[in-house]
Amino acid sequence: MTDYLTRAGIEVDPALATFIETEVIAPLGRDTDAFWTGFADLLGTFAPRNRALLQKREDLQAKIDAWHTERAGQPHDATAYRAFLEEIGYLVPEPGNFTIGTQNVDPEIATMAGPQLVVPILNARFLLNAANARWGSLYDAFYGTDALDAPAARPGGYDEDRGVAVIAKAKAFMDEAVPLADGKKWSELSDVKHNGIPLADPAQCVGWNDKACLFKHNGLHIEVVFDADHPIGRSDPANIADINLEAALTTIADCEDSVAAVDAEDKLLAYRNWLGVIRGDLSESFEKGGKTVTRALEGDRTYTAQDGTEFALPGRSLMFVRNVGHLMTNPAMRWDGGEIAEGIMDAVVTSAIGAHDVAGLGKYGNSRKGSIYIVKPKMHGPEECAFTNDLFDAVEDLLGLPRHTVKVGVMDEERRTSANLAACIHAVRDRIVFINTGFLDRTGDEIHTSMRAGPMMRKGEMKSSAWLTAYEARNVGIGLAHGLSGRAQIGKGMWAAPDLMGQMMIEKIGHLRAGANTAWVPSPTAATLHAIHYHREDVFEIQKGLGDAAKLEELLTIPLADSTNWSEEEIREELDNNCQGLLGYVVRWIDAGVGCSKVPDINDVGLMEDRATLRISSQHIANWLLHGVISEEQVLDSLRRMAAKVDEQNAGDPFYEPLLENQDGAAFSAAKDLIFKGVEQTSGYTEPLLHAWRLRKKAGA
Repeated sequence: MTDYLTRAGIEVDPALATFIETEVIAPLGRDTDAFWTGFADLLGTFAPRNRALLQKREDLQAKIDAWHTERAGQPHDATAYRAFLEEIGYLVPEPGNFTIGTQNVDPEIATMAGPQLVVPILNARFLLNAANARWGSLYDAFYGTDALDAPAARPGGYDEDRGVAVIAKAKAFMDEAVPLADGKKWSELSDVKHNGIPLADPAQCVGWNDKACLFKHNGLHIEVVFDADHPIGRSDPANIADINLEAALTTIADCEDSVAAVDAEDKLLAYRNWLGVIRGDLSESFEKGGKTVTRALEGDRTYTAQDGTEFALPGRSLMFVRNVGHLMTNPAMRWDGGEIAEGIMDAVVTSAIGAHDVAGLGKYGNSRKGSIYIVKPKMHGPEECAFTNDLFDAVEDLLGLPRHTVKVGVMDEERRTSANLAACIHAVRDRIVFINTGFLDRTGDEIHTSMRAGPMMRKGEMKSSAWLTAYEARNVGIGLAHGLSGRAQIGKGMWAAPDLMGQMMIEKIGHLRAGANTAWVPSPTAATLHAIHYHREDVFEIQKGLGDAAKLEELLTIPLADSTNWSEEEIREELDNNCQGLLGYVVRWIDAGVGCSKVPDINDVGLMEDRATLRISSQHIANWLLHGVISEEQVLDSLRRMAAKVDEQNAGDPFYEPLLENQDGAAFSAAKDLIFKGVEQTSGYTEPLLHAWRLRKKAGA
């Protein structure tokens, strides 16, 4: 049991209370007693509203369940269905014409287009790597991945043959992005001074320093490093040692789906790491190659402009923090006899930490516009967005921040938000800086919302279904219609396979062509490679040519299997795929507390998975169970067989606890709960069950 400290009626974990008072509030010059009193007042207003919004989710779902149950066996009536959703308030009237009014937005969000990283906030090393991924070596990215179509590097040190292929490919990119005068190729350059390169457009050279020349194309910078003493530069005719691309313009430090944060210990680590990023003093030491390596945040890069003046570019990605949604509570604090609403706690504490940046207390600075950027996930419809807007107003008042200092990113990953996206944007119209799509969570909610309508199509078929095509197109179209272009990010989801960079380079450019001015990538290396796409396509020009959003009727198309008669082999294949993905991730979440990692899929392809993969997999199995496509015995058989597969995939991990030998253990039990209790879980969310089993695991049960 935690021995809480009491602050203005709020019971607070002692270590967390000390951290907030001494490291967060005191440096801001604010009175800690006044802070806690204000926090308690805020809870008095917003905790009841939070509970009421969660109850409305349940009420709407019950009505939708009843509607589908009453019509079981009848053909789906799309017209009647829409009228019903309007009648119960699931669909709300469109807000009419409006343009967002967000001010003081950094250019990385508003006027630049480039990759975005999402990183688990609990892992300081990963967090540092992501924050430092603003710049990435193109040479390294090509050398170490299959984005270079050449024989793999031979073991035993630097492979000169592969190095030659890397340099040729990188210089071919330079021919595209920064062409030379008179049709000359970068591979033909020799004996040049780095500030005197003959360019087709001399204005592309925007600066230099003692080692590099800086170029600009499509709003992004390219740094060509000249170093005759470097092993690569020494052998290059022009002494080019590397080509660095401006890559991850923005990074989301994630407190939500990519972490397993279930108590005060976990939340304190999350908040401490966020403070370290904002203050600029986060560091991490680790052993590598027999030596201790310390990683810290990169400083800014300085150059001399063409007119002789000095200027600097950020050395780090612009940081967002993703809070949790409205659903979960956390024992880190207690109020009014129960655990605090974790989303409210996140809003207050992460904003208070962000206020250090606004006050200029950090070593480097994050936002040059004086803004704090918070991504808010899993909101259902405009009422919940309005709640967040009001909550952020109250947080600003509590911290003495100007109105709309705290900006919001809206994750368009719930069906009620997608169906009412314009109204959702309108509810946060003066602070919104980001919308995006996500296949896994959005599909999980699609399945759960229409759980009783009938069996759903196979998971892979969802990717070409009518509703998903409409969802992706509407997100961009509605965002553009309400003025997000040039003011905010319109994003697309994650490329999940970090080892398949060659395929990413073929497919992910489609996100730009669909009108997204940012998209998620799984690693700093992937960010560097994805940056190439933003040189090949001018997203802001593409956005100007896009038409109207897809119709709502298409979005509301339920992805039913429509009496598909699957073979036993197809059913087994689908079930095994879901069970393997579920077990492969849940065992790390429950046993190791790892919320995001590269998990082998059923074909042994490593995929970057977070909690959303559990939602879609468990909901799909639960749907097929409910409608008799599969039986409980089939599910248990698949779980056991896939447990053996996951155990084999993790055989090299000395800390791994085999699933098959521990079927009564927390991980296997959690997997069963996620499936067999899936229908009754709020919106199909996995967090309540995962948190309960993780807390039992941490307690040694």
